[in-house]
Amino acid sequence: QVQLVESGGGLVQAGGSLRLSCAASGRTFSSVTMGWFRQAPGKEREFVAAISWSGGSEHYAESVKGRFTISRDNAKNTGNLQMNSLKPEDTAVYYCAAGPVNKIVVVPTEYNYWGQGTQVTVSS
Repeated sequence: QVQLVESGGGLVQAGGSLRLSCAASGRTFSSVTMGWFRQAPGKEREFVAAISWSGGSEHYAESVKGRFTISRDNAKNTGNLQMNSLKPEDTAVYYCAAGPVNKIVVVPTEYNYWGQGTQVTVSS
C-alpha cells in the first residue's frame, strides 16, 4: 500500500513558477514509478511527467517539456514537480501517482495509487 499527499498548488501569474510536492507513506514507494497527472474542468486526466524508481529515467508530455522537472528523494519518500514558465493552459488539478515497478508509463490506468490532488491556477 502507498498513500500519497500532494501540496504546493496555488495561484500564480503566467510566467511564474510553482513547486509541487508529493509525500508518500508505505515502504514500496521507493521501488515504483512515480507520475504526475493533471485534470482541467471538463477534460480527461492527462499525463504530465513520470520518473523511474531509481530516478534515472524521466519522461515528459510534450506540452511541458523544457518547463517542468520531475524529481524524487527515496530516502525521504517524496517527489516533486518543479513548474516554470507557467501558462494559463497549465491550470488544472495536479495528481501524484505511484505506478508500475519496472517501467515508465503514461496511461493513468497503469497507476495503482493516487493522491487527492492539488489545484494549480495560472492567471493571464
